[in-house]
Amino acid sequence: MSGAPSPNPLRGEAVFPVDGQAWLLRPSYAALVAAEDELGPLVALAERAAAGGLRLGEIAALIWHCIAAAERPSREAVGEAVVAQGLAATAAPLRALLTEILKGTG
Repeated sequence: MSGAPSPNPLRGEAVFPVDGQAWLLRPSYAALVAAEDELGPLVALAERAAAGGLRLGEIAALIWHCIAAAERPSREAVGEAVVAQGLAATAAPLRALLTEILKGTG
């Protein structure tokens, strides 16, 4: 994946590959509001994740919402990438997003 974006860990950013292209995950206010509208309260989402109760669709949805809307791949492509990479490989970017949700940058 040449030309991969450089995430800023201080902002809770991560990179997630979909179809051979690296996508920057940025947990912006707008992205998190959209995710919350779909998935319910974000703290409850993080609690489910900590308890091992996060569903595959929830993981894909959170990742999808955190990719810039103007450029992002389809939700199905993101879900297929989660499955193709496996949950262990998906855990690192997911952890970065959930950490940002819980602690923020300040």
